[in-house]
Amino acid sequence: MRIIEQRFLRGPNLFSAAPCLMAVVDSNGLALAPGFGARLLALLPGLPLDVAARLSQITLAAEAVEPVVMELQRLAGAPADFSQTLELPRKPEARRAVCGYRTEQVARQALDHAMAMIKALAKGEDFDLAPAIEQLHETAEDYAIGTSTGAVVNAALRRGIPALRITDEANLFQLGWGSKQKRLQATITGATNSIAVGIASDKQLTKTLLEQAGVPVPGGATVTTLAEAQRVARRLNGPATIKPLDANQGKGVTTTCTTPEEVEAAFAHARKYGRHVIVEEFLAGRDYRVLVTGNKIAAASWRRPPCVTGDGHSTVRELVEVENRNPARGEGHTNILTKIPMDDLAAQTLAKQGYDFDSVVPAGVSVDLRGNANLSTGGTAEDVTDLLPEETRDICIRAARTIGLDVAGIDVICQDIAQPLREQNGGIIEVNAAPGIRMHQFPSRGTPRDAGASIVDALFGQDDGRIPVIAITGTNGKTTTSLLVAHTARLAGLRTGVTTTSGVYVDGQMIREGDCTGYHSARSLLTAPDVDFAVLETARGGILKRGLAYDRCDVSIVLNVSSDHLGLDGVETIEELAKVKAVVAQRASRAVVLNAEDDYCVAMAKDLQESVEVMYFSLDADNPTLLRHLERGGRGVYLEDNTVVLATGARHEALLDVRHMPVSLNGCARYNIANALAATAALAATGFGNAEIVAGMCSFVSDSKHNPLRSNLFDVEGVTVIVDYAHNCAAYAALSETARAMTPGRVVGVVAAPGDRRDADLIDIGRTCAAGFDELIVYETENRGRADGDVAALLAQGARLGRIAHDKLSLELNVHSAIRRGLALCQPGDVLVFGCGSSISELTEALRPTKPEIARRIEAEAV
Repeated sequence: MRIIEQRFLRGPNLFSAAPCLMAVVDSNGLALAPGFGARLLALLPGLPLDVAARLSQITLAAEAVEPVVMELQRLAGAPADFSQTLELPRKPEARRAVCGYRTEQVARQALDHAMAMIKALAKGEDFDLAPAIEQLHETAEDYAIGTSTGAVVNAALRRGIPALRITDEANLFQLGWGSKQKRLQATITGATNSIAVGIASDKQLTKTLLEQAGVPVPGGATVTTLAEAQRVARRLNGPATIKPLDANQGKGVTTTCTTPEEVEAAFAHARKYGRHVIVEEFLAGRDYRVLVTGNKIAAASWRRPPCVTGDGHSTVRELVEVENRNPARGEGHTNILTKIPMDDLAAQTLAKQGYDFDSVVPAGVSVDLRGNANLSTGGTAEDVTDLLPEETRDICIRAARTIGLDVAGIDVICQDIAQPLREQNGGIIEVNAAPGIRMHQFPSRGTPRDAGASIVDALFGQDDGRIPVIAITGTNGKTTTSLLVAHTARLAGLRTGVTTTSGVYVDGQMIREGDCTGYHSARSLLTAPDVDFAVLETARGGILKRGLAYDRCDVSIVLNVSSDHLGLDGVETIEELAKVKAVVAQRASRAVVLNAEDDYCVAMAKDLQESVEVMYFSLDADNPTLLRHLERGGRGVYLEDNTVVLATGARHEALLDVRHMPVSLNGCARYNIANALAATAALAATGFGNAEIVAGMCSFVSDSKHNPLRSNLFDVEGVTVIVDYAHNCAAYAALSETARAMTPGRVVGVVAAPGDRRDADLIDIGRTCAAGFDELIVYETENRGRADGDVAALLAQGARLGRIAHDKLSLELNVHSAIRRGLALCQPGDVLVFGCGSSISELTEALRPTKPEIARRIEAEAV
């Protein structure tokens, strides 16, 4: 048994709206030993009954992969909801296992362990499951999101605010997209002032600022020596609290120090965490934590020190061990509560109460194991939010504002939080940056408070953190349509980002060059803080390899679906290709723009949510699908007598003459007119006004600088040369039609196609070119694994099937030689189409030996 293919689809994809692992597994003749199903179920008794029933009857090893991977993830503490096993045509022993996941690294390991387990059991061998589960559990913990971070992220997602984890290892998240994004790490936000964090970590400076602001704080001083500590403690005329100047989570804190010996021990303990130590007045009372978010009180908790209650026969050590087995307790911040430590400080705290770890505590008597009540040292919390008086609320908000924190944990000591703070000699002992919020989300008693949602509210107000996103897919025309939309949005004053086949652009400047139509390029735009409006060209390959980079977009455009890239990535038919393109359509939340003249596009409308508007575009004003849609009150964009018309039911508005659009090549390039109709519909659906749309359409120029290799025109001594990326039947047919509309003379084609297409597809391209061009020169570009000459031979075979005259077809494998030969066949007034171009330099290098001045002029135009 072997894995043929493995991919992590990190966004909406062909199989699921959620991330999933897709693996094609070939059983490769692996026979299942007798009792395989029973032994597998014995190892994994927690499998759902329906899955167990299926596994007990399987005869193919690959069919066990998906359910085993899902169960291993569950046992690791990282369960996922969605999975399926799919058959593969023409591969009877293979199965496609699709497994949802919560943590990618866990899913990857789970697949490895599942393969090893199934192989062992299939051969009748034993498999030790325990080490595998231990490793998976460790990986799940290593990549788990912190409790506080998770609370904020989940609150954002509930509100529809997108959340992106910046790296797999860090708790650093981006909430929102583009210029509306906010960053978050635990409860530190992008708006948190770094100076304020520094102040909060200096407890003495915090006290000084709070005292100046009229906030009640305990008296005391910062010291560096034991002598100073004891002198300050004596001046306090009461118990002292001793703690490090800049530690957190209750580290190094000792309370109620009354004797020189206790001060000495507490000072030594505090010095473990820093050179400077605070000795301050011990405020008698309960320990409360108040969470301030923005200018509001989000929650308040009464924090209780970790304690155990005696039963009359168990020792303190045994009682703690029992409590630490509570499923709610974990190491550090991995769970709702933290395990109670049995360390020197716990021993000292017990000693003050007359106990040690081996003491048997009388039944009903509680003993503390810490003087402070931090959850990070095993404490518990009870919600008291509703008890806070208005005066205490104001004091806490003023304290956070004085320090400069947008999110702050205010530590308050008083006898009764329900009473005004000043009346009971209470005070604020600390202001914490990055406060933990699990005590508020999951209190041991009282009402849970959604502190994460309060932080999200403070960050975003009523906004959803999303910028407008338009996603564009189809077989041909994606790049030009994307650039038309982006150009119009930028002209309207928006900082626009666009991904295309030629690169990623932000506000008109290329920031990355190359084919950028997949997951990573789209994510780079959505994480760019200087993008107000995103336009994402989305290609078949990106959808299949990684899924989409967004959970949803505002508007989707599907331009067309025709034969291209078939036989790649498991897509064998046009129907299957249409399903891939439909993934983009199904992620629209506002509107989907569809080609009314393409049956595959029209069929996508039935699978959309009812709340999503459908807008059709058509070059044919009498298209039946368009007309029925308009009769029902729908909107659409169509062409009539060279005029772009925006229709809304009975209202039909003429926008512009297509001959005023440079991209239309004076009305000859009908495929670009179709692209403009689609762009117009998408812009209208997004809320752009008619005047803004017209301005964009009339000013976008599809030249070698702004839209390279997309119908770029050049004059070569009276011959019009069209350079285009065309590489499939539909594109070559559209180009030849355009060329014929541009000239009464001859149309010469210099054509090629990528070598990773099927033989039949290459033959069809040749046949199409034979029908469209008067003269045909075939060259070779990217052979992609084929031998030199093979692609050209198949194209030529197709051209002959298209009944092109023998003397009108020639093979010239070198691209420069092919261009020169094509130009030699042309007279002034003719049009030469150079298809499947990879760079304008191919044309200039072909011209340079005989026409250097023209080559330099074309190069200058592209700069």
